[in-house]
Amino acid sequence: MASPFGGASTCGLKAAAPSGFTARKQLSLVSPLLVSLPQRARPGRRCSFRVNAAKELYFNKDGSAIKKLQCGVNKLADLVGVTLGPKGRNVVLESKYGSPRIVNDGVTVAKEVELEDPVENIGAKLVRQAAAKTNDLAGDGTTTSVILAQGMIAEGVKIVAAGANPVQIARGIEKTTKALVGELRKMSKEVEDSELADVAAVSAGNNYEIGNMIADAMSKVGRQGVVTLEEGKSAENNLYVVEGMQFDRGYISPYFVTDSEKMSVEYENCKLLLVDKKINNARDLITLLEDAIKGGHPILIIAEDIEQEALATLVVNRLRGALKIAAIKAPGFGERKSQYLDDIATLTGGTVIREEIGLSLDKADKEVLGNAAKVVITKDSTTIVGDGTTQEEVTKRVTQIRNQIEASEQEYEKEKLNERIAKLSGGVAVIQVGAQTETELKEKKLRVEDALNATKAAVEEGIVVGGGCTLLRLASKVDAIKETLENDEQKVGAEIVRKSLSYPLKLRSL
Repeated sequence: MASPFGGASTCGLKAAAPSGFTARKQLSLVSPLLVSLPQRARPGRRCSFRVNAAKELYFNKDGSAIKKLQCGVNKLADLVGVTLGPKGRNVVLESKYGSPRIVNDGVTVAKEVELEDPVENIGAKLVRQAAAKTNDLAGDGTTTSVILAQGMIAEGVKIVAAGANPVQIARGIEKTTKALVGELRKMSKEVEDSELADVAAVSAGNNYEIGNMIADAMSKVGRQGVVTLEEGKSAENNLYVVEGMQFDRGYISPYFVTDSEKMSVEYENCKLLLVDKKINNARDLITLLEDAIKGGHPILIIAEDIEQEALATLVVNRLRGALKIAAIKAPGFGERKSQYLDDIATLTGGTVIREEIGLSLDKADKEVLGNAAKVVITKDSTTIVGDGTTQEEVTKRVTQIRNQIEASEQEYEKEKLNERIAKLSGGVAVIQVGAQTETELKEKKLRVEDALNATKAAVEEGIVVGGGCTLLRLASKVDAIKETLENDEQKVGAEIVRKSLSYPLKLRSL
């Protein structure tokens, strides 16, 4: 068919494997797309074009692809490694919008790395996942994770290049790391209250002002209490404690999010509707929602569940801006769920709607709503800060729960009751981070956040000797682990782990 575009009748998208990796081959990823105009084009009609994206294919027949992947790993790890340890140096990050950032946090640096070479960039992304996962689980130690990953990759590439079976080596690495985690738990010891400031200070670059503030916050709300961070409005750091409760329930729908960067819902002076059943019909909520619109106050619904029809009504009104609203499922299950709802009602001064006591949702008015000074909801958790008017009721509720602990004979039940006391009476400690400039504030907040996460991890998991010493002690356990492995190639995987454990210490000595 003749084409009106310079005589070209087809257009195809090609992908190539560069000659640096194999002989260059032109591969057609899509069928040729015929592009032509009708002989009698109607006025006002446009011809549509379909564009198919092409991908570059790389092969590893001569080993160059692996070399580029490893090069990307090394580039990211060498940059992130600058921040390792209490004497780690800072990295300045350019920002397209706003001020540059000065950071000392491994995962923050890793997220900013984008390499020009696509294969090297893939290598960097692989190691970035290790930092991100560590940050999600522990909140600190991200730089060490990157350096350990770099070490395993460096040692593993050498062995695989010599012809070893990568599948068996990977199994050996997995079995060895699992066994070493068990050894690490044996080495750890419970952190004492007097050591909390030291743990926090070391993570914050030996800043004992931050360390003492975090230790003070935990002493005020208890080890199971909640400590949050805020950006202060002055140059000084401040610590204050307010009533509050946090539990593991996130928003039902992401459409409730008010802060798209943090993916969180944040409301101040919020009303709470507590329902000890499933909400099936949006009509039952009309009276309360109309009051919320008239009053201009946000409202948080905590219920056993919300049916799709009712949820859709809430989401539509939220997206249209008619209503400031969010909804979460009640924490716990069965009887414990009802107890948690009663705890929240005590904290906020609200009333739980239950049909057993003659309260129905369709007849409820604004008198049943609780009050919270602040509500923060993420995809995994909810924090409710009381307005300070229910302290007497909270004290009575805590006394009641303590009486239940004394009467209980089951350790599991006592543990859960103690958790409720911590959530109810521990309150929320708020650390306001102050600084002279925006750049300093962001850097300082990251340091405090790392220190806080390290302290929480120490409380939950215990502490070990730092400075890379524990990693070397773990390396001495590898010989015993090798005896339990199935074959020589798995033992080679264990040896790779042993060698990688020395990488962080080597970096510290540079």
